[in-house]
This record gives sequence, structure tokens and C-alpha cells, in this order.
Amino acid sequence: MKKTAELAQISSSGRKAVIYTRVSSKEQEKEGYSIPAQQKLIREYAAQNGLSIVREYVDVETAKRTGRPGFAEMVSHFKMDSQKASSAGECRVLLVEKTDRLYRNLKDWVVIDDLDIEIHLVKEGVILSSDSRSSEKFMHGIKVLMAKNYIDNLSEETSKGMLEKAQQGIWPSFAPFGYLNISTPTGRRIIVPHPNHGPLVRLIFEWYATGDYSIQDINEKLNRQHDVALDGKKLSRSTIHKLLSNPIYYGEFVWDGVLYPGTHEPIVDRDLFDEVQEVLVDNGQNRKTQQKQHFLFQGLVTCGHCGCAMVAEIKKGKYIYYHCTQNKGMCRKTYVREEELERQFQASLRAIQLDHDSRECLLTALKESHEDKMRYHNQILASLQDEIKRLQHRLDAMYIDHLDGKVDPVFYEKKKREWRREQDALQRKMARHHTADTCYLDEGVRLLELTQYAVITYEKQNMTEKRSILKIVHSNSFWKDGALSTEYQKPFDLLAVTNHTYQQKKATFQTKSDLCTIWLPLADECGHWKEDVSL
Repeated sequence: MKKTAELAQISSSGRKAVIYTRVSSKEQEKEGYSIPAQQKLIREYAAQNGLSIVREYVDVETAKRTGRPGFAEMVSHFKMDSQKASSAGECRVLLVEKTDRLYRNLKDWVVIDDLDIEIHLVKEGVILSSDSRSSEKFMHGIKVLMAKNYIDNLSEETSKGMLEKAQQGIWPSFAPFGYLNISTPTGRRIIVPHPNHGPLVRLIFEWYATGDYSIQDINEKLNRQHDVALDGKKLSRSTIHKLLSNPIYYGEFVWDGVLYPGTHEPIVDRDLFDEVQEVLVDNGQNRKTQQKQHFLFQGLVTCGHCGCAMVAEIKKGKYIYYHCTQNKGMCRKTYVREEELERQFQASLRAIQLDHDSRECLLTALKESHEDKMRYHNQILASLQDEIKRLQHRLDAMYIDHLDGKVDPVFYEKKKREWRREQDALQRKMARHHTADTCYLDEGVRLLELTQYAVITYEKQNMTEKRSILKIVHSNSFWKDGALSTEYQKPFDLLAVTNHTYQQKKATFQTKSDLCTIWLPLADECGHWKEDVSL
């Protein structure tokens, strides 16, 4: 990848750029990762490299505010700009602090990749563009996956805490309609019946239990007669149906697929709830259809001629054949044996299979990326530890004042509880960071192992696991004229291209060290990284 020292070499006179900054919560701002700090770093970088900033987009995400309007506006800006004729005024450069500030998930990665812009990851000293080598993009893809894994692990720790509350009988999330979230004197969050919405929920159950009202009737009756009690809310038919099927209203609740006895106050009794379920079944509201998957490649392959799905059928009681559904009209109804599809799918897996030397080169780069993440991780932990010490210093000082009679006892107890709660929250946050970081490098190694042993791993799995592997690696697969064409998921698409180049050139290289340059950036005579223009 291009390093920061090389960037000054780029002719950037008059080039225009856009800045994007993001924090995930107010807590991050307190820890030194604020929007102003990111903006200052990026503006200094732009000034050093002769880039003119034309727009700045900002997102501050909180639990109450979902979505990223700044990100969406930035994407729209680049899409509109790409429609202009090429000119000096065209802006195709994006400046961002680092990878995890730009992407929250793999969907964001795909959206940005489709914009065909030049991305400067300032803190990482990296530039990515359509001219970047596939190996550079592949390594960037690994960083995106690792950043997502770090976030997922933090999310898992939050989920564990919510599961623990559920096991204690406490509803662990936002209150459903009819209930209200409150905090107890001990600081624990629970739900209680809403003074206005709770009685309405009971009315809805009572109306429907009679069998005289449909869900549509109840919807109209609510919005017509109880608009004031609804506080301006409008309940849709689907919301009413979910409400009538939710056991939380009689005292139990479902969390992560498990039914738990709740400690909250019920709004309806169990008998009324059961009556409603009988009416729902009688009215056909709870009927569900289930489809079972019997064939290995069902839903994974489409016809390359017309785009319809390829479906499977059994011939002579034992041979499985796939053919086009012809849903769009007449099409070549060419049959293909399941064994032939499997043979060609295995060939597509071999295209991303790494040998030992190339795997070692990528593993070295991954370890360097892990070291960067560890530095960030340690900075966060140090910041949290400093905050805990600061609170403890306050507690110690106030305790001395309390003994000397300088602090009112009521005020002392109030502040002590408040600061203890803050310390507990910081300790839990530190524990989550410790847990989340342990899998960072392991996930990257497993990704490389998947590519190295893809075919062997695939052959040993059952049907469900085989389908899972194919979905991880492939995005689309088409059958046409006796051949299977596959499109790879990111970053396997970039790996397949680089691996193909590697295998072609492997015979012409004299030493193993020369082979690594296929995967890693090259250096010029001065030691600066440059691109291999021959690839």
C-alpha cells in the first residue's frame, strides 16, 4: 500500500476532497476520539498534501439516534459528482481518519467501493483507488472484516449482559407498547405498565377475545375513539397482531428464542391471553408455512441464459439433476448432474486456495494490522483506567470531608452512589474491551486457513455446512453452456485475482522472497513503496 511519505509525490494541485468523520457515542468523544480531533488531523494532512476541502460530513451516533445521515449525504455527493463531465472542478477524493471510522459493516464497504473514488486513510497512511493492486484491496478487506469483528465482539458482550437480565426475569430492552422503562432506586432498569397505553392493551385483548372484532376493526376503533390515550401514536395492523401474540403482557417474555418468566407486572391474565390465541388460530392469523431444503445447490445457482433459478429434481429415484425453472418463458432446459456442479464449485474454491509461502506473507501483514489495533485498544483501556482513578480520588477526598463534617451526609451518600455507578460502568466497559480484542487475530488467521484449506474443508462437511461455505465465498453463481460462472464475495474476489497472477508468475521467480512481492507492495530505489504496474 502507498505510505504517507509517498503522498507528497502525488500531483494534487487544485485537487478537491471531502472529509468524513464519525464517533459512535458521546463516550468516545470523552475518550479523545472526538469529531474535532479527527477533523484537525485530516485538515493538517490535506494542507500538507495540497488538497482543497470542499465539504465536511459528520455523524455522531447514539442509542436514540439510528442511521448515519452524514454518510448518506456523502455518498449522494459523490454519486452526483460522478455524473458531471470530467473537469478540474470534479471531486473524487475522500479523506477519513482510519478504516473503522468509515465502515460500520460490510454493506458500507460495498457502497463505498461502488463509488470508484480515491480514499485516503490518514492515520493508517494508506491510499485506495481503482488503480490499487488487488492484493492491497484484499489486505484492506481483511482490516474491514477485523474492524467488524471487533464491533461484533463488543456487541456480543452487550448481548451477554442482556441475556443475564432476561435469566433474572427482567425485560432487557426498550419497553414494548403498553409498558414504560423506569429506573429503580438501586439503578436497575425495569418495565412497568404505561398509565395510558397499558389500559389500551387490555382493551385490545378484551375486544379481540370476543371474536366480534377483526384486527382491522380494532385498528379503526383505536384511532377513532382513543386517539388522545394513544398520545398521537398510530398502531398499524401488524403491530396489533404482534401485540396480541406477545406473552410479555401476561408476565412471560421471549428473549433469544427462549421463554422466561418475568418479574414485571402483567397487563392481562393468562386465561385472557389464551382465549386470544384460540381466536387468532381460528381466524388463520397464526398459520405458517415451512419450506425445507433437500438439495445441496438449491437456491445457489441461476440460469445463465435467462436469470431464472435452477431447481433440482430426482431422476430414476437416485440421480439429482438441476434445470432452469423457465419462469420468464421458454429457455434452454439443459439438465446438469449435481456431481458436475459440485466438481465445478470445488474448482472455484481452488481458485482462492493459498500455498504456504503466500499465506505466510499475508499473515505477516495481518500481524502488523493487529499491532495497530492493539495500540488503539491499549489507549482506550488507559483512558478508562484514568477515569476510574479520577473518580476514586474524588471518593477518597469526599470521604475525608465527610469524616470532618464538611459534607452533608445525604449529599455524601448521593454522590458516592453516583460515582460508584460510574466506576462500575467503566469497569464493565474495560471487561468488554478485553474480551472483544482476544479474537481479533484469531479471526484473521481462520480466514486465511479457510482459503488455504477451502476444498479439503468443504469435502469433509455435511450438506448444511457445505452450503454455508459456498455462501460465505460466493455472491452469485450461474450455469450456462456446460460451465459454472461464480462471483466471489469480498474480499475473496480480490484474492482470486491476485492468486491467479501469483500462480501464473510463480514459475518465473527464482527465490521465495521474490514471490512475496506479488502479495505485498514493492519498494523503489529510495525505499518508498510503489505499485507493480505490470499486474
